[in-house]
Amino acid sequence: MEDDNLFSIAFYNTENLFDYKDDKHTLDTDYTPSGRKKWGHYRYQHKINKIAKVISKIGTDNCMFPPVLVGLAEVETKQVAIDIIHSETLRYLNYDCVHYDSPDERGIDVALLYHKDFFELTSSEAIPVQVFETNGVKDDTRDILYVQGNLYGELTHIFVNHWPSRRKGIDKTYLKRIALANILTYRMDSILQNDPNAKIIIMGDFNDDPTSDSIAKHIVSDQIKNPMTSLLTPKQGSMVHNGVWHLFDQILYSSSYLTSDGNKFVSAKIYNKDFLTDWTGRNKGEPLRTYIGKFYRGGFSDHFPVYSLFQKSKC
Repeated sequence: MEDDNLFSIAFYNTENLFDYKDDKHTLDTDYTPSGRKKWGHYRYQHKINKIAKVISKIGTDNCMFPPVLVGLAEVETKQVAIDIIHSETLRYLNYDCVHYDSPDERGIDVALLYHKDFFELTSSEAIPVQVFETNGVKDDTRDILYVQGNLYGELTHIFVNHWPSRRKGIDKTYLKRIALANILTYRMDSILQNDPNAKIIIMGDFNDDPTSDSIAKHIVSDQIKNPMTSLLTPKQGSMVHNGVWHLFDQILYSSSYLTSDGNKFVSAKIYNKDFLTDWTGRNKGEPLRTYIGKFYRGGFSDHFPVYSLFQKSKC
């Protein structure tokens, strides 16, 4: 049942949402018409339309509108984010976006979509990060996107993250994610020192679960809560790796969303509707991907979106 007093905030890793132009400064050759993925206009537009369709439906079982804020991971350029909000599904809604090019070697970045009827943007910046391989070589990874604005009239701080992956192994990469956690915590602490009741939302693909040290020990505190811990089970998460469910995609918030006046946290969810899942074979029930290996499946992403419901301020 839709409730006019509720609104949603979402995060979605769109999995390799490249345009189909070759950028000589990034490793995007696979996602070009002549590349290994045979990625051209049709496949690009097909995926844009699919991602837009998902965004248009998130939270609408409970809310009158799609998400007010949508954090995205793995979008190559600002134009990709613009193409999503100008798609046939979303063009009639008043979305805009924030995006900065990051030093990621593949050229995939984070972005924030926001509904201008409900969120007034006041400032934004890309927070640079420095992390290193175990051999001391600098790892060019995604910046943290920091956006500040008025959400239903309430000053809100939003951090959008995509932390270094586990591709080279957990033992070789976990210190990178802890480094990102410490950078993020430093920025949040500076906000909370000035205003202990500040409204802060942290979203992203952290490449760690809610119980991982980077989240549980370096982010969560008396002032920062993670409502998504209970959502991860052996049969449920936002993505699957080697047959094991993980909840790398999370939305955390400051404790003021529970204790102070204004917008209040209600619940956290994984958006894992049947139409987003693979329907056959050994991957049945998992996110329906665009590719499995070299084979084009025409799906959405290897991640499910996650979202949180909030109650509007009564002020």
